[in-house]
Amino acid sequence: MATPALEPAPETAVQERAPEVGGILTTLVSDSRITCDDCAAACCKLEVVCLTETGVPRHFTTRDAWGAVVMERLDDGWCAALDRDTLLCRIYAQRPLLCREFEMGGPDCLAEREAAWDSN
Repeated sequence: MATPALEPAPETAVQERAPEVGGILTTLVSDSRITCDDCAAACCKLEVVCLTETGVPRHFTTRDAWGAVVMERLDDGWCAALDRDTLLCRIYAQRPLLCREFEMGGPDCLAEREAAWDSN
């Protein structure tokens, strides 16, 4: 008797098994259709704490009220390192760890994109 084939996951979603959290097994889902090329850089309006030394030029950072080094945001609310014409990071190779770990198409990315679209 042949074993029935499992249906593949949709091409647009990438699923990976996450570790057990608090006794609950979780599944992370990211949408592979999402790219930075078709986004309004929604994540670049988030506060980013510079947790590790990645070479971020000092003129792009400031200290918050608690003394932590954070990426400076300009009066328009966007990260100081964001090129306003291209909406690309001008210091991509030296970007902070939090930016490096912000998964394109992941749950946080999707939430920020939705919030940005809702506010327009």
